[in-house]
Amino acid sequence: MPPLSIMIKPASSLCNMRCEYCFYHNVTELREVSSFGIMTNETADNLIEKAINFANGESVAFAFQGGEPLMAGLNYFEHFVEKVKSANKLNSQIYFSTQTNGTLVTDQWCEFFHKNNFLVGLSLDGNFKHNKFRVDANRENTFYRILNAAEKFKRHKVEFNILTVLTGYCADNIDDIYKFFRNKGFKYLQFIPCLRPFNDNTESELYMTPEQYGDFLIKCFNYYVKDYVRGQYTSVRWFDNIVHQFLGNKTEQCGMCGHCMHQFVAEGNGNIYPCDFYCTDEWYLGNINDENENFDTLAHCDKAIEFLRESLAVPDKCKQCNFYPVCRAGGCKRTRADRDYCESYKKFFSSCLPLFRAFINEKK
Repeated sequence: MPPLSIMIKPASSLCNMRCEYCFYHNVTELREVSSFGIMTNETADNLIEKAINFANGESVAFAFQGGEPLMAGLNYFEHFVEKVKSANKLNSQIYFSTQTNGTLVTDQWCEFFHKNNFLVGLSLDGNFKHNKFRVDANRENTFYRILNAAEKFKRHKVEFNILTVLTGYCADNIDDIYKFFRNKGFKYLQFIPCLRPFNDNTESELYMTPEQYGDFLIKCFNYYVKDYVRGQYTSVRWFDNIVHQFLGNKTEQCGMCGHCMHQFVAEGNGNIYPCDFYCTDEWYLGNINDENENFDTLAHCDKAIEFLRESLAVPDKCKQCNFYPVCRAGGCKRTRADRDYCESYKKFFSSCLPLFRAFINEKK
Protein backbone atom coordinates (compact mmCIF):
# COMPACT_ATOMS: atom_id res chain seq x y z
CA MET A 1 0.00 0.00 0.00
CA PRO A 2 1.20 3.54 -0.67
CA PRO A 3 2.59 5.59 2.27
CA LEU A 4 -0.72 7.46 2.49
CA SER A 5 -3.99 5.69 1.69
CA ILE A 6 -7.28 7.56 1.98
CA MET A 7 -10.69 6.06 1.34
CA ILE A 8 -13.25 8.73 0.49
CA LYS A 9 -17.03 8.53 0.80
CA PRO A 10 -18.01 11.34 -1.62
CA ALA A 11 -21.71 10.45 -1.39
CA SER A 12 -21.53 9.19 2.19
CA SER A 13 -23.90 6.21 2.56
CA LEU A 14 -26.18 7.29 -0.30
CA CYS A 15 -26.86 4.48 -2.76
CA ASN A 16 -29.30 3.72 -5.57
CA MET A 17 -29.29 0.01 -4.72
CA ARG A 18 -30.58 -2.06 -1.82
CA CYS A 19 -28.19 -5.00 -1.59
CA GLU A 20 -29.40 -7.38 1.08
CA TYR A 21 -25.98 -7.71 2.71
CA CYS A 22 -24.66 -4.12 2.63
CA PHE A 23 -22.28 -3.81 5.58
CA TYR A 24 -22.03 -0.02 5.31
CA HIS A 25 -25.78 0.35 5.75
CA ASN A 26 -25.38 -1.47 9.05
CA VAL A 27 -22.39 0.66 10.06
CA THR A 28 -24.21 3.93 9.42
CA GLU A 29 -27.23 2.77 11.41
CA LEU A 30 -24.95 2.75 14.46
CA ARG A 31 -24.14 6.46 14.02
CA GLU A 32 -26.13 9.40 15.26
CA VAL A 33 -26.05 10.70 11.67
CA SER A 34 -26.41 7.93 9.10
CA SER A 35 -25.64 10.01 5.99
CA PHE A 36 -23.51 13.13 5.71
CA GLY A 37 -24.59 13.82 2.14
CA ILE A 38 -22.46 14.76 -0.87
CA MET A 39 -18.96 16.01 -0.10
CA THR A 40 -18.51 19.70 -0.94
CA ASN A 41 -15.64 21.00 -3.04
CA GLU A 42 -14.39 22.89 0.00
CA THR A 43 -14.10 19.68 2.02
CA ALA A 44 -12.47 17.89 -0.92
CA ASP A 45 -9.95 20.73 -1.27
CA ASN A 46 -9.05 20.64 2.42
CA LEU A 47 -8.60 16.88 2.29
CA ILE A 48 -6.42 17.02 -0.82
CA GLU A 49 -4.18 19.83 0.42
CA LYS A 50 -3.60 18.17 3.78
CA ALA A 51 -2.99 14.78 2.13
CA ILE A 52 -0.42 16.18 -0.30
CA ASN A 53 1.32 18.11 2.47
CA PHE A 54 1.47 15.05 4.70
CA ALA A 55 2.83 12.86 1.89
CA ASN A 56 5.70 15.32 1.32
CA GLY A 57 6.56 13.86 -2.07
CA GLU A 58 5.69 10.25 -1.24
CA SER A 59 2.83 8.49 -3.02
CA VAL A 60 -0.84 8.97 -2.18
CA ALA A 61 -3.78 6.68 -2.95
CA PHE A 62 -7.27 8.17 -3.16
CA ALA A 63 -9.89 5.40 -3.18
CA PHE A 64 -13.56 6.33 -3.59
CA GLN A 65 -16.24 4.13 -2.06
CA GLY A 66 -19.74 4.40 -0.69
CA GLY A 67 -22.61 3.96 -0.62
CA GLU A 68 -22.35 4.44 -4.34
CA PRO A 69 -19.58 7.02 -4.97
CA LEU A 70 -20.75 7.89 -8.50
CA MET A 71 -23.84 9.48 -6.94
CA ALA A 72 -21.56 12.42 -6.09
CA GLY A 73 -21.59 13.22 -9.81
CA LEU A 74 -18.96 13.56 -12.51
CA ASN A 75 -18.42 17.26 -11.74
CA TYR A 76 -17.28 16.35 -8.22
CA PHE A 77 -14.72 13.84 -9.54
CA GLU A 78 -13.45 16.21 -12.23
CA HIS A 79 -12.94 18.93 -9.62
CA PHE A 80 -11.17 16.47 -7.31
CA VAL A 81 -8.68 15.33 -9.95
CA GLU A 82 -7.91 18.88 -11.09
CA LYS A 83 -7.37 19.99 -7.51
CA VAL A 84 -4.93 17.11 -6.94
CA LYS A 85 -2.97 18.14 -10.02
CA SER A 86 -2.71 21.78 -8.93
CA ALA A 87 -1.82 20.92 -5.31
CA ASN A 88 0.79 18.29 -6.15
CA LYS A 89 3.80 20.61 -6.17
CA LEU A 90 6.26 17.89 -5.08
CA ASN A 91 5.12 15.45 -7.78
CA SER A 92 3.85 12.70 -5.51
CA GLN A 93 2.82 9.55 -7.33
CA ILE A 94 -0.98 9.63 -7.24
CA TYR A 95 -3.23 6.58 -7.45
CA PHE A 96 -6.96 6.88 -8.11
CA SER A 97 -9.48 4.08 -7.69
CA THR A 98 -13.19 3.69 -7.13
CA GLN A 99 -15.63 0.95 -6.29
CA THR A 100 -19.00 1.02 -8.06
CA ASN A 101 -22.14 -1.06 -8.41
CA GLY A 102 -21.97 -0.28 -12.14
CA THR A 103 -25.55 0.89 -12.62
CA LEU A 104 -24.64 4.56 -13.14
CA VAL A 105 -21.70 3.97 -15.49
CA THR A 106 -21.93 5.82 -18.82
CA ASP A 107 -19.53 6.35 -21.70
CA GLN A 108 -18.73 9.76 -20.22
CA TRP A 109 -17.72 8.19 -16.92
CA CYS A 110 -15.56 5.66 -18.77
CA GLU A 111 -13.78 8.38 -20.71
CA PHE A 112 -13.01 10.13 -17.42
CA PHE A 113 -11.72 6.93 -15.77
CA HIS A 114 -9.49 6.11 -18.73
CA LYS A 115 -8.13 9.64 -19.05
CA ASN A 116 -7.21 9.81 -15.35
CA ASN A 117 -5.93 6.25 -14.92
CA PHE A 118 -8.57 5.10 -12.46
CA LEU A 119 -8.63 1.51 -11.32
CA VAL A 120 -12.30 0.58 -10.99
CA GLY A 121 -13.75 -2.15 -8.81
CA LEU A 122 -17.02 -3.50 -10.21
CA SER A 123 -19.32 -5.32 -7.79
CA LEU A 124 -20.69 -8.57 -9.24
CA ASP A 125 -21.47 -11.86 -7.49
CA GLY A 126 -21.53 -14.21 -10.50
CA ASN A 127 -24.18 -14.94 -13.11
CA PHE A 128 -27.82 -13.85 -12.87
CA LYS A 129 -28.87 -16.32 -10.17
CA HIS A 130 -25.74 -15.75 -8.06
CA ASN A 131 -26.29 -11.98 -8.22
CA LYS A 132 -29.73 -12.26 -6.60
CA PHE A 133 -28.79 -10.25 -3.49
CA ARG A 134 -27.62 -7.24 -5.53
CA VAL A 135 -30.97 -5.58 -6.16
CA ASP A 136 -32.13 -2.03 -6.89
CA ALA A 137 -34.76 0.01 -5.04
CA ASN A 138 -37.47 -1.95 -6.88
CA ARG A 139 -35.95 -5.25 -5.69
CA GLU A 140 -34.89 -6.13 -9.23
CA ASN A 141 -31.68 -8.01 -10.01
CA THR A 142 -29.05 -5.62 -11.44
CA PHE A 143 -27.04 -8.33 -13.23
CA TYR A 144 -27.49 -7.12 -16.79
CA ARG A 145 -26.77 -3.49 -15.91
CA ILE A 146 -23.52 -4.57 -14.25
CA LEU A 147 -22.50 -6.61 -17.30
CA ASN A 148 -23.27 -3.59 -19.46
CA ALA A 149 -20.89 -1.52 -17.33
CA ALA A 150 -18.17 -4.17 -17.76
CA GLU A 151 -18.57 -4.03 -21.53
CA LYS A 152 -18.26 -0.24 -21.43
CA PHE A 153 -15.06 -0.54 -19.38
CA LYS A 154 -13.59 -2.95 -21.92
CA ARG A 155 -14.57 -0.72 -24.83
CA HIS A 156 -12.98 2.35 -23.25
CA LYS A 157 -9.92 0.44 -21.97
CA VAL A 158 -10.71 1.17 -18.32
CA GLU A 159 -8.75 -1.00 -15.89
CA PHE A 160 -11.19 -2.85 -13.66
CA ASN A 161 -11.52 -5.81 -11.35
CA ILE A 162 -14.49 -7.78 -10.07
CA LEU A 163 -15.44 -7.69 -6.39
CA THR A 164 -17.69 -10.50 -5.18
CA VAL A 165 -19.33 -10.56 -1.77
CA LEU A 166 -18.86 -14.13 -0.66
CA THR A 167 -22.18 -15.27 0.74
CA GLY A 168 -22.86 -18.82 1.82
CA TYR A 169 -24.88 -19.21 -1.37
CA CYS A 170 -21.97 -18.04 -3.54
CA ALA A 171 -19.46 -20.18 -1.65
CA ASP A 172 -21.56 -23.25 -2.44
CA ASN A 173 -21.60 -22.29 -6.14
CA ILE A 174 -17.95 -21.28 -6.64
CA ASP A 175 -17.47 -23.82 -9.47
CA ASP A 176 -20.08 -22.06 -11.62
CA ILE A 177 -19.05 -18.57 -10.51
CA TYR A 178 -15.33 -19.01 -11.23
CA LYS A 179 -16.02 -20.54 -14.63
CA PHE A 180 -18.46 -17.73 -15.43
CA PHE A 181 -15.87 -15.07 -14.61
CA ARG A 182 -13.21 -16.91 -16.59
CA ASN A 183 -15.51 -17.23 -19.62
CA LYS A 184 -16.23 -13.49 -19.42
CA GLY A 185 -12.50 -12.75 -19.49
CA PHE A 186 -12.47 -11.21 -16.01
CA LYS A 187 -8.83 -11.62 -14.95
CA TYR A 188 -8.78 -9.73 -11.64
CA LEU A 189 -11.05 -11.00 -8.87
CA GLN A 190 -11.70 -10.28 -5.22
CA PHE A 191 -13.85 -12.37 -2.89
CA ILE A 192 -14.74 -10.78 0.45
CA PRO A 193 -16.70 -12.67 3.13
CA CYS A 194 -20.22 -11.41 3.73
CA LEU A 195 -20.35 -9.91 7.22
CA ARG A 196 -23.19 -10.08 9.67
CA PRO A 197 -24.21 -6.81 11.33
CA PHE A 198 -22.41 -6.05 14.59
CA ASN A 199 -23.72 -8.15 17.50
CA ASP A 200 -25.90 -10.24 15.19
CA ASN A 201 -25.61 -14.04 15.20
CA THR A 202 -28.15 -14.61 12.44
CA GLU A 203 -27.62 -17.69 10.28
CA SER A 204 -28.84 -17.64 6.67
CA GLU A 205 -27.65 -18.31 3.13
CA LEU A 206 -26.01 -14.88 3.25
CA TYR A 207 -23.42 -15.93 5.80
CA MET A 208 -20.86 -18.69 5.38
CA THR A 209 -20.24 -21.37 7.95
CA PRO A 210 -16.57 -22.23 8.60
CA GLU A 211 -17.09 -25.46 6.67
CA GLN A 212 -18.46 -23.59 3.63
CA TYR A 213 -15.58 -21.11 3.68
CA GLY A 214 -12.98 -23.87 3.94
CA ASP A 215 -14.52 -25.72 0.99
CA PHE A 216 -14.66 -22.51 -1.04
CA LEU A 217 -10.97 -21.74 -0.40
CA ILE A 218 -9.90 -25.23 -1.47
CA LYS A 219 -11.99 -25.31 -4.65
CA CYS A 220 -11.16 -21.77 -5.73
CA PHE A 221 -7.44 -22.16 -5.01
CA ASN A 222 -7.30 -25.29 -7.14
CA TYR A 223 -8.78 -23.32 -10.06
CA TYR A 224 -6.31 -20.51 -9.35
CA VAL A 225 -3.29 -22.86 -9.42
CA LYS A 226 -4.46 -24.72 -12.52
CA ASP A 227 -4.89 -21.48 -14.44
CA TYR A 228 -1.44 -20.31 -13.34
CA VAL A 229 0.25 -23.54 -14.41
CA ARG A 230 -1.53 -23.41 -17.79
CA GLY A 231 -0.26 -19.89 -18.39
CA GLN A 232 -3.79 -18.50 -17.99
CA TYR A 233 -3.24 -16.72 -14.67
CA THR A 234 -6.25 -15.08 -13.07
CA SER A 235 -5.53 -12.81 -10.12
CA VAL A 236 -7.52 -13.60 -6.97
CA ARG A 237 -6.45 -10.96 -4.49
CA TRP A 238 -6.52 -13.03 -1.30
CA PHE A 239 -4.62 -15.89 -2.93
CA ASP A 240 -2.09 -13.48 -4.46
CA ASN A 241 -1.35 -12.13 -0.99
CA ILE A 242 -1.23 -15.53 0.71
CA VAL A 243 1.24 -16.76 -1.91
CA HIS A 244 3.37 -13.64 -1.40
CA GLN A 245 3.27 -14.27 2.35
CA PHE A 246 4.33 -17.89 1.84
CA LEU A 247 7.26 -16.78 -0.32
CA GLY A 248 8.42 -14.19 2.21
CA ASN A 249 7.35 -11.21 0.11
CA LYS A 250 5.37 -8.21 1.30
CA THR A 251 1.59 -8.27 1.09
CA GLU A 252 -0.47 -5.30 -0.09
CA GLN A 253 -3.91 -6.08 1.32
CA CYS A 254 -4.87 -4.59 4.66
CA GLY A 255 -5.13 -7.24 7.37
CA MET A 256 -2.96 -9.82 5.62
CA CYS A 257 -0.01 -9.05 7.86
CA GLY A 258 -2.07 -9.99 10.93
CA HIS A 259 -2.97 -6.52 12.14
CA CYS A 260 -4.55 -3.28 10.94
CA MET A 261 -2.54 -0.71 9.01
CA HIS A 262 -2.63 3.07 9.09
CA GLN A 263 -5.57 4.06 6.91
CA PHE A 264 -7.98 6.94 6.84
CA VAL A 265 -11.61 6.98 5.75
CA ALA A 266 -13.08 10.40 4.94
CA GLU A 267 -16.85 10.68 5.18
CA GLY A 268 -18.91 13.16 3.15
CA ASN A 269 -18.63 15.93 5.76
CA GLY A 270 -14.89 15.47 6.33
CA ASN A 271 -15.14 13.17 9.37
CA ILE A 272 -12.16 10.81 9.54
CA TYR A 273 -12.24 7.20 10.74
CA PRO A 274 -9.54 4.48 10.90
CA CYS A 275 -11.31 1.82 8.81
CA ASP A 276 -14.20 1.36 6.39
CA PHE A 277 -15.76 -1.22 8.71
CA TYR A 278 -15.56 1.09 11.72
CA CYS A 279 -16.95 4.43 10.52
CA THR A 280 -18.90 4.73 13.75
CA ASP A 281 -19.19 7.45 16.38
CA GLU A 282 -17.02 5.31 18.67
CA TRP A 283 -14.09 5.44 16.25
CA TYR A 284 -14.37 9.05 15.10
CA LEU A 285 -10.84 10.51 14.88
CA GLY A 286 -11.55 14.12 13.89
CA ASN A 287 -12.64 16.26 10.96
CA ILE A 288 -10.35 17.28 8.11
CA ASN A 289 -12.01 20.71 7.92
CA ASP A 290 -10.78 21.55 11.42
CA GLU A 291 -7.84 23.92 10.99
CA ASN A 292 -6.08 22.20 13.90
CA GLU A 293 -6.31 18.76 12.32
CA ASN A 294 -4.08 17.17 9.71
CA PHE A 295 -3.17 13.61 8.82
CA ASP A 296 -0.26 13.64 11.25
CA THR A 297 -2.43 14.63 14.22
CA LEU A 298 -5.12 12.19 13.13
CA ALA A 299 -2.63 9.31 12.83
CA HIS A 300 -1.29 9.94 16.32
CA CYS A 301 -4.50 10.69 18.19
CA ASP A 302 -5.46 8.38 21.05
CA LYS A 303 -8.30 6.75 19.13
CA ALA A 304 -6.13 5.88 16.14
CA ILE A 305 -3.45 4.37 18.36
CA GLU A 306 -6.05 2.41 20.33
CA PHE A 307 -7.56 1.04 17.11
CA LEU A 308 -4.20 -0.22 15.84
CA ARG A 309 -3.15 -1.57 19.24
CA GLU A 310 -6.33 -3.64 19.56
CA SER A 311 -5.52 -5.47 16.33
CA LEU A 312 -2.05 -6.51 17.53
CA ALA A 313 -3.33 -9.08 20.03
CA VAL A 314 -2.66 -12.65 18.85
CA PRO A 315 -4.82 -15.43 20.33
CA ASP A 316 -2.83 -18.09 22.20
CA LYS A 317 -4.12 -20.83 19.89
CA CYS A 318 -2.67 -18.94 16.90
CA LYS A 319 0.78 -18.62 18.47
CA GLN A 320 0.96 -22.41 18.71
CA CYS A 321 -0.39 -23.08 15.20
CA ASN A 322 1.91 -24.33 12.43
CA PHE A 323 0.01 -22.22 9.91
CA TYR A 324 0.37 -18.90 11.76
CA PRO A 325 3.27 -17.64 9.56
CA VAL A 326 0.96 -17.62 6.52
CA CYS A 327 -2.44 -17.24 8.15
CA ARG A 328 -1.50 -14.45 10.62
CA ALA A 329 -4.50 -15.05 12.89
CA GLY A 330 -7.07 -14.98 10.11
CA GLY A 331 -6.47 -11.55 8.61
CA CYS A 332 -8.96 -8.71 8.91
CA LYS A 333 -10.00 -7.60 12.40
CA ARG A 334 -13.63 -7.11 11.32
CA THR A 335 -13.87 -10.59 9.80
CA ARG A 336 -12.49 -12.10 13.01
CA ALA A 337 -15.04 -10.14 15.02
CA ASP A 338 -17.84 -11.62 12.90
CA ARG A 339 -16.92 -15.30 12.97
CA ASP A 340 -14.00 -17.55 13.86
CA TYR A 341 -12.81 -19.02 10.57
CA CYS A 342 -9.83 -20.76 12.16
CA GLU A 343 -11.01 -24.23 11.12
CA SER A 344 -11.61 -22.93 7.56
CA TYR A 345 -7.99 -21.82 7.26
CA LYS A 346 -6.64 -25.02 8.81
CA LYS A 347 -8.68 -27.04 6.34
CA PHE A 348 -7.42 -24.92 3.44
CA PHE A 349 -3.73 -24.96 4.37
CA SER A 350 -3.77 -28.67 5.23
CA SER A 351 -5.18 -29.43 1.80
CA CYS A 352 -3.47 -26.84 -0.39
CA LEU A 353 -0.10 -25.92 1.08
CA PRO A 354 1.76 -28.39 -1.20
CA LEU A 355 0.30 -26.56 -4.22
CA PHE A 356 2.13 -23.37 -3.18
CA ARG A 357 5.29 -24.89 -4.69
CA ALA A 358 3.89 -24.00 -8.12
CA PHE A 359 4.72 -20.36 -7.34
CA ILE A 360 8.26 -20.83 -6.03
CA ASN A 361 9.74 -18.99 -9.03
CA GLU A 362 7.74 -15.88 -8.07
CA LYS A 363 9.91 -15.28 -4.99
CA LYS A 364 11.59 -11.89 -5.11
